[in-house]
Amino acid sequence: MVATLEQHGKVAIKFAIMNWSPYAQIYDPLKVGSIDGTDSDPHDRAVIRALNSEYEPDKNVKGKPDHTIFITRLYRQTKEDTIMEEFSKYGRIRRFRLVRDIVTGHSKGYAFVEYEKKDGANQAYNHANNMFIDGRRIFVDFECERTLPGWRPRRLGGGFGGKKESGQLRFGGRDRPFRKPLPVPSMKRRVLEEEDKRYEERRKPESNYRKQY
Repeated sequence: MVATLEQHGKVAIKFAIMNWSPYAQIYDPLKVGSIDGTDSDPHDRAVIRALNSEYEPDKNVKGKPDHTIFITRLYRQTKEDTIMEEFSKYGRIRRFRLVRDIVTGHSKGYAFVEYEKKDGANQAYNHANNMFIDGRRIFVDFECERTLPGWRPRRLGGGFGGKKESGQLRFGGRDRPFRKPLPVPSMKRRVLEEEDKRYEERRKPESNYRKQY
């Protein structure tokens, strides 16, 4: 007897529930494009672009990846010394890089910090996320490029997080973890919509600091 598509779907969801984790263990563009990691078809063109792309971590990047954290949502005018001062609280810093536009030299709003000891990176990961620097709530995560197999950056349709307005949300990261699959489609849709509304409320700007810039 041939199984129906509905039966196949139920088996897939059951398997996903049994093996569920809120965070991606490998970077699968198709899965991270799904709110619960169960999609079998890409829902936007960027997912297709990520699936068809090839990406190798930059071999020129120095330092130990498991000692390195990624900081984003920085105020574009924030100085390097200010960031260094805040993150040196968690351990001795070996390397720091504020990413800048190669043409203008202006900050792109994100940076990487490598600590001499892994515990420094762990402390920053655990305590610095959602802290305010120059009136902006920042986001902190471990580096993904060299630590997550299969990684694709945002410019290739990958990455994590994203804005709802873009239609290119990516799940399975710290910013937007996978939601646990629900077996009943109608219940699943209702619960996920409610959780998504709560998430968007949390992402609203908390401060108008230096609005004049």
